Amino acid sequence: RKAVAEGRGDNMSIFLHEIPQLFYKGIVKPDVAIVHVSPPDCHGFCSLGTSVDCVRAASNHSKMIIAQVNKQMPRTFGDACIHSSQFDFAVEVDSPLPQHGGKPPSEVENKIGKLIADNLICNGATLQMGIGNIPDAVLNACHNHKDLGIHSEMFANGVVELVQKGCVNNSKKKMHQGRIVGSFLIGNQALYDFVNDNPFIEMYGIDYVNNTSIIKQQPSMTAINSAIEVDLTGQVCADSIGTRFFSGFGGQVDFIRGAAEGIDG
Repeated sequence: RKAVAEGRGDNMSIFLHEIPQLFYKGIVKPDVAIVHVSPPDCHGFCSLGTSVDCVRAASNHSKMIIAQVNKQMPRTFGDACIHSSQFDFAVEVDSPLPQHGGKPPSEVENKIGKLIADNLICNGATLQMGIGNIPDAVLNACHNHKDLGIHSEMFANGVVELVQKGCVNNSKKKMHQGRIVGSFLIGNQALYDFVNDNPFIEMYGIDYVNNTSIIKQQPSMTAINSAIEVDLTGQVCADSIGTRFFSGFGGQVDFIRGAAEGIDG
């Protein structure tokens, strides 16, 4: 945000699920990919851990791969594995991961979350959550729901408690049944401990997770995201305030389209 405001960076208009195509089609040709991975297992495989998203596509099309091997990076499954023989250089570190969250939703945000959970989320629904207090407040209000599933570009702390209470079991999903599917995650240490070496979690590239043809096949797909402004005609703005760029809209457009095209209505 600061770089764009100062003219040192550009905000490119692109759907999140299409970013890997920049690498596949040779539009962007990286010289070096720097990846953050877990230590290798006994077979030499590291894990991309909290972030598969565009990393797989970028590293596969880079001339050189430099790995930061962190003892505190959780090991995740799905398409997160990368063999240490692919690294040109590796540096060992032991550093805590960045954490996000911890500030509880306000009374107003909890009210919004309850309205959404009680009126728009049915038992057996598949959820996608953006980042922020509103999605967290929705999850806080879902503790009486049953058989929920998660297919989301990212997920955060609120999912852990729903899994532990049995509200999220992914039992109704036709694809990756019994598994949470994501592409990246950020939260507190409890979240990182939860996903570590947990086969219940599968992490895939953003071009798969955010593909509308995949999203629309999820049962009762429900996309929950934050916005900055909504006008009287229902138009939603999530990336700017007036003419000032505020934030990228991430994958919410992918999931809004996918949910709207849901094959089960």
